[in-house]
Amino acid sequence: MADSVKQILAKPIQLADQVIKAADEASASFRNESAELKFKSEKLAGLLRQAARASSDLYERPTRRIIEETEQVLAKAHSLILKCRANGLVKRVFTIIPAAAFRKMSIQLENSIGDVSWLLRVSAPAEDRGDEYLGLPPIAANEPNLYLIWEQVATLYKGSLEERSDAAASLVSLARDNDRYGKLIIEEGGVGPLLKLLKEGTMEGQENAARAIGLLGRDPESVEHLLHAGICSVFAKILKDGPMKVQAVVAWAVSELAANCPKCQDLFAQRNIIRLLVSHLAFETVQEHSKYAIDRIKPTSIHAVVMASSNSSNNINPRKSNEDNENQIQSRIPHPLGTGTASQLHRVITSTMAMHAANKRNEGNGGNQNSQTNQPKGNGQNNGKQTHQAHHQPSYSHSGINMKGRELESPETKAYMKAMSARALWHLAKGNSSICRSITESRGLLCFAVLLEKGREDVQYNSAMSVMEITAVAEKDTDLRRSAFKPNSPACKAVVDQVLKIIEKADSDLLIPCMKAIGNLARTFRATETWMIAPLVRLLDERGAEISREACTALTKFACSENYLHLDHSNAIISSGGAKHLVQLVYFGEQIVQIKAVVLLCYIALHVPDSEELAQAEVLAVLEWASKQSFLTHDETVEMLLQEAKSRLELYQSRGSRGFH
Repeated sequence: MADSVKQILAKPIQLADQVIKAADEASASFRNESAELKFKSEKLAGLLRQAARASSDLYERPTRRIIEETEQVLAKAHSLILKCRANGLVKRVFTIIPAAAFRKMSIQLENSIGDVSWLLRVSAPAEDRGDEYLGLPPIAANEPNLYLIWEQVATLYKGSLEERSDAAASLVSLARDNDRYGKLIIEEGGVGPLLKLLKEGTMEGQENAARAIGLLGRDPESVEHLLHAGICSVFAKILKDGPMKVQAVVAWAVSELAANCPKCQDLFAQRNIIRLLVSHLAFETVQEHSKYAIDRIKPTSIHAVVMASSNSSNNINPRKSNEDNENQIQSRIPHPLGTGTASQLHRVITSTMAMHAANKRNEGNGGNQNSQTNQPKGNGQNNGKQTHQAHHQPSYSHSGINMKGRELESPETKAYMKAMSARALWHLAKGNSSICRSITESRGLLCFAVLLEKGREDVQYNSAMSVMEITAVAEKDTDLRRSAFKPNSPACKAVVDQVLKIIEKADSDLLIPCMKAIGNLARTFRATETWMIAPLVRLLDERGAEISREACTALTKFACSENYLHLDHSNAIISSGGAKHLVQLVYFGEQIVQIKAVVLLCYIALHVPDSEELAQAEVLAVLEWASKQSFLTHDETVEMLLQEAKSRLELYQSRGSRGFH
């Protein structure tokens, strides 16, 4: 940078010298005016030479703008002073230069002097500046916030750790107030020093830097700039080794960037950030010994361990590749939600982990020597001793994270860490199968289940949103659904159990994401598992439009033809009193709710056309009325479904019941 700055300084220095020389040759008519321009040009030339000597210390962005402006001013001054030279009697007599031109030129030179002086002060080390007030450079008079950004970024480059922390906090305020300021911070070179502060600053400075970076990534273009600057590796290192307060803000920043630019999801995953976040969730949530935590290279799934145990004792049928076969298998496997309590679940998980740990210890003591690939780094001769100590002493490593002293953190810090980790996983999981698989193959689902039950409000909400996004991906990804949401998986049982409890209570902000999650899992339940139907049906009655809409959407996923067990689920909806609620919604609900209710009612009529409950609710008349409503029939899919459902009902129900009542 120093060489490039010297190059751009060379031209204005030459121009300043030319102005000085031309002023000496000015005619007597313009002697006073020329003298003033010469004086200011000499002062400016001195400052420019000082800047050239300190080129390695100059803050590049304002340097380029200030020097470019100064060069233009000196070029105009040189052009003006040349008109003042005494080259003949005729020129002296007929050369007329308004006094205003000299005054304007003098002011511009004075402004350039102020700009270069400010540049030298702002680029000087903090100890050289002392408490000197930098002031506002003339060049920023029309855009004072640009000056503020320059000053704070310059402080990030040259200030002490405390000053850099304050500068980062100021940038946080600017970026939070206005998206344009965020872009200016990026354009003016603020990302590099923020990352440096995040790596080496005080705890407060690191927090401010992480918060500023999170606020800068407001759009995909800005996020990509941050990614190119190397934030992934810095974030990963902080999440592994940094103070918990800083880690929490970094997790929040990850959530912001992932929400605003889904392209960064895989880049974060490649840096092991997913598993680091899951490990933060697991800390003091799911008790699993660090030695048997998920390995980076070859992950070990708790669900796979539980399945292996279940298969060895129960001889469960193997998975089928066909979707229909998958549902047939589910209809024969008792779902864990059918029996047991939460405490029994924890006993199952604990015993499974203990068995997993015992197997690992046996492998380490007398088994395959090549198993060291999945063991912690250390001297091979001490493996047995390390295993023994790890079993009897507190662990300070958790999936690669240095956990030493973290139990001493305040409950507020721990809760905030979990809330931000869950928030980051929520946005990272959205629409990404590989990340969802990484979460479910680790302790992620178990953590979410526990946090849904025991976490504070923000932890619960972010956990519910994470579960919603993971199940949304699993709904479309058969392999993920089979691996993560097996009917006999403890993690699946725990999550579904907590989600259903929230739906039954129906008194919190968690309701909507939990309803969506259950709907996304509609194809994982077996025929006799109908307890999730009744709570959803109850939400159709006397609720707000959003809740009614989501209840209809979730129940439609149970009753639609694509669900192998649609007949059983349709009967369960009818048995729970769903028909009368849907009729009311079709007639009196808001328009979007009416459409959702009609679709669900059509599926139920298709699958159970001989139902007495449908006849008593006069569903055929409802569908006749609906088929005449333009807002319901403009969608060809809905119109076809209506016609098919009406035809099926007409075979089994009296045509005399038609009409609006």
